[in-house]
Amino acid sequence: MTAEAATLIRVCAVDDLEVERGRAALLGTAQVALFLLADGSVRAVDNLDPYSGANVISRGIVGSRGTTPTISSPMHKQVFDLGTGECIDAQGKDALALRSYPVVVRDGEVLLEWAQLPDAEGRR
Repeated sequence: MTAEAATLIRVCAVDDLEVERGRAALLGTAQVALFLLADGSVRAVDNLDPYSGANVISRGIVGSRGTTPTISSPMHKQVFDLGTGECIDAQGKDALALRSYPVVVRDGEVLLEWAQLPDAEGRR
């Protein structure tokens, strides 16, 4: 096993995802929201909405702000950058963010970097 393979975890096949429709995956105790974008790239962020505390981000609306792919929370409609997890609508000390996870697509499989996944207490 190579060092690279040891740091990646298979989540699903790309064919399990629909364009611009979120899917949630349970990895250990963490829920991750996966999004297949129209350009064929896959993005992954926390499924836990930091504003409502509900695991609903995978049910949000995919969009964009300029060239930045975004996801809008279905609860309170905050808009998050799908690349960085930053909340685009909030600023300063009130700004909360989603964790974003590096994704590798290889041979039709979606892989996440294992080192980036939080443990049961939310630590990385």
